[in-house]
Amino acid sequence: MTKLSPSLKALINAPFARPNTVAAPRNIQSVYQKIKQGAEAKNVSQSSWLVLSSAATMTMNSPESLATLFQDVTSTQTPDESVATAELMREVGIKCISFNGIPRSINCLNAFRASLPEAVANRLSRTPTRSPTVENLGDRLAGGRALWDSVYRPFENKLYDKLAESHPDLPVVILSGHYGITLSDPPKRTTGANIGRVQSSLVAIACLRAQSGVGPQVLSHVFGLRKALDDGSWAKDVESEAAVRWLASDEGSTWILESVDSIVKSIGEEQGSNFAPASKL
Repeated sequence: MTKLSPSLKALINAPFARPNTVAAPRNIQSVYQKIKQGAEAKNVSQSSWLVLSSAATMTMNSPESLATLFQDVTSTQTPDESVATAELMREVGIKCISFNGIPRSINCLNAFRASLPEAVANRLSRTPTRSPTVENLGDRLAGGRALWDSVYRPFENKLYDKLAESHPDLPVVILSGHYGITLSDPPKRTTGANIGRVQSSLVAIACLRAQSGVGPQVLSHVFGLRKALDDGSWAKDVESEAAVRWLASDEGSTWILESVDSIVKSIGEEQGSNFAPASKL
């Protein structure tokens, strides 16, 4: 295979193309602390604000900030709790793929694994849980459809048909590859971490809000969070009913969006999202 010319390498890595991940800003720790305090004031679990913060940070392509978040959360945790925290944050990275695409999750998951203390990294699961087989494929597709219906009802069928008009495979890829394999938690999992219905909505809202340019999708998933309360699917998650009711309220949803905005503002250095930056024209 021929080598790339120096000029081509330079073009690939040109500063204007922003080829690298983003360093952690000086104030990111205080941003995470404020989000934590807001969650605690409303009895929202640590795992929920951690999921929200992790998803927004991964969308902003800042593995260094992710490492800071892990260090802050685990500073008072036991070894077992620290491993569980790392597993949860890794699971967020997988679910972010459905909203951000693969590259930023690769960046963040690779660097996150490298940043972990050896005692934690050595205890992380190495067993895949999403491999489709003849035996489990039906259950995975059914789980994906159930999640889709929960998020979008009563428009779940209408939306499916609308997507199919754009491309017949569009809803197939979304339901099978994403809602079925990626976004719904694998059934009967004995390793890794589950995120659940409510926190999956938090991942979706955080990623989409941090991207910018996808307001209709943000709106859909804000409603999707409320539907988790309406259909009772929140009940298998870690949150209390009171916490879910607050998260799904106008006040709670405002807190979610403003928390994401604070992470974007910090990592983006007041320039907004680096995923789909606003035009300066």
